[in-house]
Order: sequence, then C-alpha cells, then structure tokens
Amino acid sequence: MEYTENVTGIKINVQAVDISIDDDVKDTIRKTVTRLSRFSDKIHWADIYLEDKTEKTTQQKQVSIRLGVPGNDPFASNYGDNFHALLTDVEDKLRRQLEKL
Repeated sequence: MEYTENVTGIKINVQAVDISIDDDVKDTIRKTVTRLSRFSDKIHWADIYLEDKTEKTTQQKQVSIRLGVPGNDPFASNYGDNFHALLTDVEDKLRRQLEKL
C-alpha cells in the first residue's frame, strides 16, 4: 500500500510493504509529522516506510522515516511489535537530529 498526502505543507509519502494500514496509524503518522514540523520549518517532505515481517517471531514491525531538509536528510528507524510505539520512538530520534541542525 502506498499513499501520498500533504500535512502542514509537508509532502508525506507512505510506503507500507504488503500490508494495509488502518486509519488510526495514518492519523498517528500525520500527528508525528506535524510535531516534527515544530522543530524545523525547512522540512519539505517525509518518506515513511512501514513493514510487517510475519516470518519473525518478535519485533515483526519496522518503521523508517527520512525527512527532506536542506543538507543531510535526517533518518531514523526502529523495530518492534506496535506501529504506534515505533512511530513515537522514531519521532523522538528525528526530533533530536532536527535540534542539532
């Protein structure tokens, strides 16, 4: 499943590999990008990659986010069992990177 939308002037590209994501996960993605935009007004786009590896017994899910800013693009990724918790964790990692810019 892939979809694109604009939130607060930031183009969000979501790629979910072989899964469909619920509206509540989409809402969490929107909130994550909105919160990150408070730390930098230079974010032009966000590439979000979601994957659920059912062959693994633990930490099946992966969330990766790359932000398009001038210079080096901040990137963070994490593995776990819950998309909402992973999005929060990746958001914290990206926030710390944005604060250093």
